[in-house]
Amino acid sequence: MEIPKDNNKDIPLLLTKPKKRLNRRIWFIVIVCLIAFGAYKFWPRPAKVAADSTDTSQKGKHSSAGKSSRTPTDSPIVTATAKIGDINIYLNGLGSVTALNTVTVKYLVGGQLMKVFFNEGQIVKEGEALADIDPRPFAIQLSQAQGQLAKDQALLDNAKLDLGRYQVLLTQDSIPKQQLDTQDALVRQYEGTVKVDQSQVDNAQLQLTYAHVTAPISGQIGLRLEDAGNMVTPGDTTGLAVITKLQPITVVFSIPEDNLPQVLSKYQAGVKLEADAYNREETKKIATGYLLAVDSQIDQTTGTVRMKAIFDNTDNALFPNQFVNIHLLVNVDKGAVIIPVAAVQQGPQGSFVFVVKDDKTVTVRQVTLGATQGDNVAIEDGLSEGEVVVVEGADKLKEGSKVTLASTNKHKSSSSGTSSPGDTP
Repeated sequence: MEIPKDNNKDIPLLLTKPKKRLNRRIWFIVIVCLIAFGAYKFWPRPAKVAADSTDTSQKGKHSSAGKSSRTPTDSPIVTATAKIGDINIYLNGLGSVTALNTVTVKYLVGGQLMKVFFNEGQIVKEGEALADIDPRPFAIQLSQAQGQLAKDQALLDNAKLDLGRYQVLLTQDSIPKQQLDTQDALVRQYEGTVKVDQSQVDNAQLQLTYAHVTAPISGQIGLRLEDAGNMVTPGDTTGLAVITKLQPITVVFSIPEDNLPQVLSKYQAGVKLEADAYNREETKKIATGYLLAVDSQIDQTTGTVRMKAIFDNTDNALFPNQFVNIHLLVNVDKGAVIIPVAAVQQGPQGSFVFVVKDDKTVTVRQVTLGATQGDNVAIEDGLSEGEVVVVEGADKLKEGSKVTLASTNKHKSSSSGTSSPGDTP
C-alpha cells in the first residue's frame, strides 16, 4: 500500500501530526513557567517591605541611642528567698453538712388546730409553744375522769369505815368473821377502782397537755406545713413543721482509704484533729472544728472511708445539706525549707527550680517536693535556707542565663503554719 505524501515535504502525513502536538505542549509549559517567575520576581510584598522598614528604623534608634543599658541576654525576673518554717499537712475531702438532730413536729392528739405561735425560719427553744389544738374536748374528759375518781374515792372511804367497825364488833363476838373478810375484800376492790380512776385522770391531763404543741428540741424551725383552722390527727405524716438543730452541727466527708492509717493513729490516741470547713471554691474558710468520729468500714465502690467532724457553728455559717470542703490537719512538718509554689517548674527529670547565683546567673536545681500549704511548698531535698529562686520569668531562662532582678522577694514564703492549706502531694 502506498503512503500518501504531503505536497510540500517528503515526510509522511501520519508522522508529522504527533510532532506538532509535542511542540505545542513544550511551548505552553515554557510560557507558564515564565509567567510564574515574573509574578514571583516582580509582585510587590508589603509584609517584607514593612519588616525591612521596621528593621531600618530600629537600627537607626540603636545607633542614635548609643550603648543600651541591658544586654540582649539579660532577663527580668522576680525572686523569693527560701526560708525555714513549719508547714501544715492536710487531708482534703468533700463533705456535706448534717444536723445532729432533725425533728418533724407531729400531733399526739387530734382536733382542730386553733393557733400557730411561731414564725417560719425562727430559732426556737426546747419547750417553747408552737401551736394549740382545741383543748375543750380533753378538758371535758378530764372533768369526767375526776368526777368518777371522786365518787369511787368516797365509796372507798366508806368501806374503810365499815371495815373498822366490823373489826371492833368481831372482837366483841357480835358478827361472824366471814362478814369482816367480805368487807376487807370490798375495801381492796374500791382501792383498785380508785387506781383505775386516777389513771383516767392522768391520761386526760396528758391529752390536754398534748393539745398544747411545744418544741421538742432547740433549733431553727422550717416552713409551716399546716395552717390554723385545719383538722389534724395523730396519723398525719406531714406534721406541723421541721426543727433542725444548728448548734453544734456536723459535716460528713470522705478521705481515701490509703490515708486512713495516718488518721487512725492520731484519732485512737485521743488526739483532737483540727478540721477546717471551706466553701465550694475553697476561697474562704467558713468554720473550724475537730474530728468527731470515723466510720466502721470502707466503701468498696469508691475506696474511701467516711468521717464526721463537729463544729460549734455559733454564727450559723454552716447550713444542713450544704456542700463544703474539709481540710483535716493530720501533721505539721516542722523546720521545713519553704518556697512559693510558683517557683517550682516541671521537666522531663521531674521538679526543678532556677536558683540565682551571686554573679546574677541562674542554675537549674532538681528538688524533691514535700507538703503544699496555700501558696507555699516544702522542699525535702535540693534547696537550702537563704537561697534565692526565680518565681516569675522562668519561662525565658536556661542554665547559665544572665538575669536582672525586676523585684526581689515579691513572693514571700511563710515561716509559719497559718496560711490557707492546700493538698498534700
